[in-house]
Amino acid sequence: MSKHAFIATAQRELIPLVAGELRALGVQNVSETRQGACFEGTLEDAYRACLWSRIANRIWMPWVEAEVEDPQGLYEAVGSLDWSEHMAADGTLAVDCHLHRSNLDHTHYASLKAKDAIVDQLRELTGTRPSIDTEYPDVRVRIDINRNMAQIGIDLSGSGLHRRGYRKEGFAAPLRETLAAAILERAGWRDIAADGGDLFDPMCGSGTLLVEGALMAGDIAPGLLRTHFGFLKWHGHDLKLWEGLLAEAQERKLEGMRKMPSISGRDQDGRAIDAARRNIERAGLSEYIQVKQQSLKDFKADPDRHPQGLVVTNPPYGERLGVGAELHELYAELGRTFKDHFAGWQAAVISGEHELARSLGLRAHKKNKVYNGLLECDLLLFKLDAERKLRETRHHVVAKQVNEPLSAGEESVANRLEKNIKRLKKWVKSNNISSYRLYDRDIPEYAAAIDLYEDHVHIQEYAAPKTVDPLKAKRRMNELIRATGRVMVQHLDLNPKDIHVKTRQRQRGKKQYDALGTEGEFREVREGGHRFLINLDNYLDTGLFLDHRKTRALLQELAAGKDFLNLFAYTGTATVYAAKGGAVSTTTIDMSNTYLDWAEENLMLNGITGDSHRLERADCLEWLERAKRTYSLIFLDPPTFSNSAKMLRAFDVERDHVELLEKVLERLSPGGILIFSTNKRGFKINAEALKGFEVEDLSSTTIPEDFSRHQKIHRVYKITRKQKQRLVFK
Repeated sequence: MSKHAFIATAQRELIPLVAGELRALGVQNVSETRQGACFEGTLEDAYRACLWSRIANRIWMPWVEAEVEDPQGLYEAVGSLDWSEHMAADGTLAVDCHLHRSNLDHTHYASLKAKDAIVDQLRELTGTRPSIDTEYPDVRVRIDINRNMAQIGIDLSGSGLHRRGYRKEGFAAPLRETLAAAILERAGWRDIAADGGDLFDPMCGSGTLLVEGALMAGDIAPGLLRTHFGFLKWHGHDLKLWEGLLAEAQERKLEGMRKMPSISGRDQDGRAIDAARRNIERAGLSEYIQVKQQSLKDFKADPDRHPQGLVVTNPPYGERLGVGAELHELYAELGRTFKDHFAGWQAAVISGEHELARSLGLRAHKKNKVYNGLLECDLLLFKLDAERKLRETRHHVVAKQVNEPLSAGEESVANRLEKNIKRLKKWVKSNNISSYRLYDRDIPEYAAAIDLYEDHVHIQEYAAPKTVDPLKAKRRMNELIRATGRVMVQHLDLNPKDIHVKTRQRQRGKKQYDALGTEGEFREVREGGHRFLINLDNYLDTGLFLDHRKTRALLQELAAGKDFLNLFAYTGTATVYAAKGGAVSTTTIDMSNTYLDWAEENLMLNGITGDSHRLERADCLEWLERAKRTYSLIFLDPPTFSNSAKMLRAFDVERDHVELLEKVLERLSPGGILIFSTNKRGFKINAEALKGFEVEDLSSTTIPEDFSRHQKIHRVYKITRKQKQRLVFK
């Protein structure tokens, strides 16, 4: 069987998923382009893609390329093909033109010229002309024109592949079936279903997510219910081949439906539930999907459900119902439902409003941009775990024990905390400091750092050496927590429930970016007149490095009129300071989507928006290799060590800092300033290797008062080009 070129179209953000689908179907030579997922294969491969792709919009087969500069050139290019080989003269026809940077600037007119070329040719040849059917034509011709190069071919789908055949009605702006399938794919539903997990949608509307989830879990081809494809009346159609693929799909469906997991949905609107039931019935899945009318507030978990699964929903947002207090409360209720009833599950929410998504009270571990129609939305993915209940138990214990007598060890910790509070009190008040370090291994046996973030306490235990008895280490940590609780309540009037505890140990590879849990809330703190989001539970670091308080202030002082570059940007706090200091542009680079999303929220929180403030996910080392422009102020704060799979190679700041600095300094404008920082203990910069540059050690001047006991907490250097000596002759 001969091979042809084919293109599977999809919205840009979903093209990688479509490419993955094609590869899973056994298609070879798949590539991702502006047009979609391109592949080379046989007609069988194209038929299989039409039948099985859950996410592609269309599958089409370009035949020829021709250069066209105007409508007449398009007419002639289309007319040069023999259309009698592809359709009956008395059949039906539709023509779709897609223009990209072309001299032809009107898609409808271009489509008319192409249609005229086909009609005129067939009428001249047979005396009969085809009629136009834009819905279900015998042949749908597709023409893509990029600049002045046109690809001409046939749309094998005929109509959009989202038209599965089961949904005759929607309710309250339903998702397209292809987008629903993409959401489920992104959320990992295929693997969850294979492991026996359940699927639940608490606001299911007309049931699209539930039906697509069942089709996926049951290995049911999404094209089985369709009665129309663009190739069925095409003269090149191979009926025997198609019937064989349909028979294979039916066999897989019978086998897959025996393994169907539990799939159910709720909605408070009875009309939505009625629409969902009719759609589910048309899909032939009434035995496998249960829906009923119920509000979020009345939700009760099924005691017999699987301990793991996916809760997925498309809740209403501004485009659908208008953003108001009721909608914010609905999202807050949705977040509470996730927390209270779905521990151990995955969750996926699509939202078109950032502010509404924040009302969930959860931090997404992944976020993807998708389009629901023309509306840009965020697909938020969550891991729901049992961490919150563990913290609540710990808070209850601290509160209960806060008035009990302290042991000798606890007394020593409490005394030191009281002493530190007294020592820092005047400094805190005079400098308007609200977040600062209270304790950092002051007593060696109680190895932890204790920070105050406004009205919350963050205790970070340093992992004990292997030579220390684990039971003794655990006992000391409990003593430290209880002593801290006593002091916080008696001297700072804080609530014991606002104490957050975690263990700090060296992280390598992808674990550097992993969440420790997913139930912790993001809260806002102020520093230097700016606003920042922190998380005291989920991540190894909170989002705001307190020891860099003075370094950030320095960047703000230097930033006026500068183009600012922030490398290894973490949560973008330095970018906020630079922008507020008057930087004309900021560029924020980090390879973690989690941190870049966090940075974007910090920028928005401070009113920093617009094209002049750019964020980019990239391996900073690789980004520096291809960067072209220069910057007048650069902040470089690389990790001490990283061997993340996203990076081209492992990085060690002690070993690699000269090579890194050389690359960064290539991006420094004449007269520009590089501020280089590292938290590597004992680090010594190799200034002699940086030929042509002045290196000034600012470490001692950037250590804040609350870190004065630990002068080696970080090293900070100001690097500028050496001034050329001017010789004066008398």
